[in-house]
Amino acid sequence: MRAQLVQRFLLMTPTSRVVDIGSGQGDVAAMLTRAHPQAEVLGVELSAEGVSIASGKVPSARFVQRDLLAEAPVPADLAGFGELAVCSEVLEHVDDPSRLLRNATDYLAPGCRVVITVPGGPMSAFDRHIGHRRHHTAASLRAIIDRAGLETVAVFRAGFPFFNLYRLTVILRGSSLIDDVSAQSQGKAGSTLASLVMRVFRWLFRFNLTSSPWGWQMVGIARVPRAGPAGTV
Repeated sequence: MRAQLVQRFLLMTPTSRVVDIGSGQGDVAAMLTRAHPQAEVLGVELSAEGVSIASGKVPSARFVQRDLLAEAPVPADLAGFGELAVCSEVLEHVDDPSRLLRNATDYLAPGCRVVITVPGGPMSAFDRHIGHRRHHTAASLRAIIDRAGLETVAVFRAGFPFFNLYRLTVILRGSSLIDDVSAQSQGKAGSTLASLVMRVFRWLFRFNLTSSPWGWQMVGIARVPRAGPAGTV
């Protein structure tokens, strides 16, 4: 569902230069290169292991390791690289999301469009297990974008009703979901019922409303000011 939202609002062309902010293990980068194989994709990621895995998964893309919460010089060939950028399911993991976005703009050109997704709604035991600091509202996401020095194009809620229903299922599963994921990562048999439920939800997600006041998936669309780097307009 998030992949569909990113693709819909990123507005890529076949030869786009795209920065994946907090690229993790390269899943978003892989999606972008499948959609536009000729696009230049750059992933910026904190984890060295994530960079290594992503590089193997998407050899046509370039991945660099950087802590975007710290000030650091940007390689000359990557400064202002991105015409487009995505930051999907990253900001909920850090205590200062505005700083992360502000430092990421070193890799973005003036006018760069940035598509951001963050979770909203209640937090589950699994969310806390994977390091979520907080979930967001439209107001808190807009405030993050503003503090980062970006221009807000739009902020809205998506995912109603079926993503909300999925999230409620995750919340009700509690710590049992953590145990299931741990077992699967160790190569043990997972729950057949859980796999079936996930397949059903993936099918249902296509019927979610893209914008609804009740959606628990938050989406922000921002832009790097054209007058100069963020914060210097």
